[in-house]
Amino acid sequence: MAEAVPAVEVRELTKRFGDFVAVDRVTFTVASGEIFGFLGPNGAGKSTTIRMLCGILTPTAGEGRVAGFDIATQPEQIRQRAGYMSQRFSLYDDLTVNENITFFGGVYGVTGERLAARREWILTMADLRGREDSLTGQLAVGFKQRLALGCAVVHEPSVVFLDEPTAGVDPISRRQFWDLIYEATGGGVTAFVTTHYMDEAEHCDRLALIYGGRVIALGTPDQLRAELPGIVYELACEQPAAAVAVLQAEPGVLEAALFGAGVHARTAPGVPAEHLQQALAGAGIRVERIEAISPGLEDVFVALIEEADRGRV
Repeated sequence: MAEAVPAVEVRELTKRFGDFVAVDRVTFTVASGEIFGFLGPNGAGKSTTIRMLCGILTPTAGEGRVAGFDIATQPEQIRQRAGYMSQRFSLYDDLTVNENITFFGGVYGVTGERLAARREWILTMADLRGREDSLTGQLAVGFKQRLALGCAVVHEPSVVFLDEPTAGVDPISRRQFWDLIYEATGGGVTAFVTTHYMDEAEHCDRLALIYGGRVIALGTPDQLRAELPGIVYELACEQPAAAVAVLQAEPGVLEAALFGAGVHARTAPGVPAEHLQQALAGAGIRVERIEAISPGLEDVFVALIEEADRGRV
């Protein structure tokens, strides 16, 4: 049996804008049917990468293929097989819901009975029945978000690129939108999702972390957690910001950072909780609770980014 063609494959992909390197020799492969998370802080190179993969930007160097087609020489073939939802939802606010569906159907060559069937699916998925003639610009953000997803997959692509699709959306709506991603990408469709929300990484089969234009980690969520050395402690204490400063200067502490109203500190193996408690007590900071925890992906990414920063010094 022939080996399946990867949904996305890039090697040494690079994009420069003058002297600025936005994407720096990025290499990875996404298997067909994966939900692949492309994570990183704002300005890391996520959107630039996705625009090259969609044929919107031309790479400065390197190569890439989407659904088996070359991103530099076959962008039209890619557009017919890939869907793209940008950070701003890609919709026209002065068109109605129906008009947006018709417009994007036309862009992707979906007409007639097929468009009618896809329209019915989108209206049901997006919970927009009865709002077909509403101006898109007047929709609440959650409805606009679902409509944008529907328009991005109106042509039933094999790969869908979702560029920070939940930016600016409340946590409940973000969770609901991920349910829609599962529905829209069922049946072997590949989802390539960029985000800077670490909790969304748990929804992905595999993750790549991009920082400063470079991929600094790649693997499943469990693999990335397992590779984090040391012990992660969660602390509830007085003056958490001051506690972070104390712990960052303490021997044996690899990282310390604010996590919500508390503090996470990662230590070298063998450093006991009592060591942290004594250091904070010496600074006049009372610790209410301290316990070793399994590292979250945010712990992993904080550690990886700080390691990358140290490597640049």
